[in-house]
Amino acid sequence: MLAALLQQADFVRPDIDWHALAPELTLLAVGALVTLIDVVFLEKGRKISPTIAGLGLLTVLIPIITLAVDGVASNPRQAFAGSDVYVVDGYSLILKALFVLIGYMVVLMSTDYIGEGDYWESEYYGMLISSLLGMVVMASARDLITVFVALELLSIPAYLMATWRKRDIRSNEAGLKYYLNGVFASALMLYGMSLLFGVTGSTVLSEINAGLGDGTASKPIVSLGVVLVIVGFAFKVSAVPFHLWAPDTYEGSPTPVAAFLAVAAKSAGFVALMNLIFVGFWSQNEIYGPALWILAALSMTIGNLTALRQENLVRLMAYSGVAQAGFMLAALSVAGESLDVAQTSVSAVVTYLIIYAAMNLGAFSVILSVSRRTRTAHIRSFNGLFQWSPALAIIMTVFLASLAGIPPMGGWFAKFGVFSALIEADVWWAYVLATLAAVNTVIAFGYYGKLASRMWFEDAPTEFETTPIRLPFALQSALVITATATIAFGVYPGMITHFSDIDVPGVAAAVGG
Repeated sequence: MLAALLQQADFVRPDIDWHALAPELTLLAVGALVTLIDVVFLEKGRKISPTIAGLGLLTVLIPIITLAVDGVASNPRQAFAGSDVYVVDGYSLILKALFVLIGYMVVLMSTDYIGEGDYWESEYYGMLISSLLGMVVMASARDLITVFVALELLSIPAYLMATWRKRDIRSNEAGLKYYLNGVFASALMLYGMSLLFGVTGSTVLSEINAGLGDGTASKPIVSLGVVLVIVGFAFKVSAVPFHLWAPDTYEGSPTPVAAFLAVAAKSAGFVALMNLIFVGFWSQNEIYGPALWILAALSMTIGNLTALRQENLVRLMAYSGVAQAGFMLAALSVAGESLDVAQTSVSAVVTYLIIYAAMNLGAFSVILSVSRRTRTAHIRSFNGLFQWSPALAIIMTVFLASLAGIPPMGGWFAKFGVFSALIEADVWWAYVLATLAAVNTVIAFGYYGKLASRMWFEDAPTEFETTPIRLPFALQSALVITATATIAFGVYPGMITHFSDIDVPGVAAAVGG
């Protein structure tokens, strides 16, 4: 009897492509190693944990590169043979590399903070790697269950990281707000997923798309399911009106954690949205298109207008992130118009995510560098920065110009991709959104330019020590890498389009292309 059961189990167990799963397995091993070091060496492990975490993340790039060399971009692989649940293709590969590199930059930003006071412990890097693992899984997830598991894997450690300053009431408040909003978003998302499963009988995204496209499903139920799932992820990307948690959470979190949430967690939310739209909801453009249009318009406008009033730099960056999310949602809102527009749209969003990661991580690195001296993130702490730290003032100006979309910094090309997608759609409401995006680009220059003018033309504040800032090597490396990438992406966009011009995941097969 046992032998028969084992034979049956062997019969139904799919073949596993271990090479396709190598990045995830390597990242899991790195996380286990960091945790083991913490358990074995206790306090002594603090000194080597960031080094192990950083080198481990760079090691994860090796299987990603070998998969690229193996031709995954042109010949996608299924991690589980005969199943579309977990797919490794060019699209997922570049996003996995992006998440790993973001994680490495956050490690550089965090290194000198380990052991500062009694707020930081070695478990921090284990939490960071666990969250990154969820993001890497999200890039290949093509099944509702896998998407949700990946989402919770990346979210739960992030809740703990947000409240890492255990004796700081603002950090506790940040983690609690993030947790409560995340739970609420997950509940809405799960309800929407359950509706979609009920009408299609499947959790596999490609099968859901086929089930929704045959016209037999109840339209009200399908509409509610799709909208609820989008709303759930709108919380994750901090789109208006589901953004209210972001400013308080970013302000209360340690600055490296705020950078991680603003870049990595937001990017993971957009990756999930792209997987759902291009693979699962492609046939329902009349539902997700207007929803994303509204989210994009509100996020760009309210995010920028609110940022104009901020006096705290971290809160300013939070509302700036809300506005930047609006630009990416604008590109996604027209994706369902045609396969060609979808190709332009996904390339625009991936390009935006890569450039956004460089310039946003860089801006947070400068804020971290200055706040180490001033012990505040108030905007006045940047007054006269050029007088007492010219290098930081110049680097911050590079990031601000990029965020504003001023050539030749990388941000201009990110916004150019969004406008290209909107114009290529060639529908009136896309032109309206493009006009709104152009107006918001001008508005954003108001607060980016205001901060730049403070650094260059205001007198340095007398309440802060204004001797030159000496930064640890890891933080210097983060600033150099992000500034170099931001400038390079703008001067030579071809180096980024080489990676971002990728096939749309799942759409071609769905439409018979």
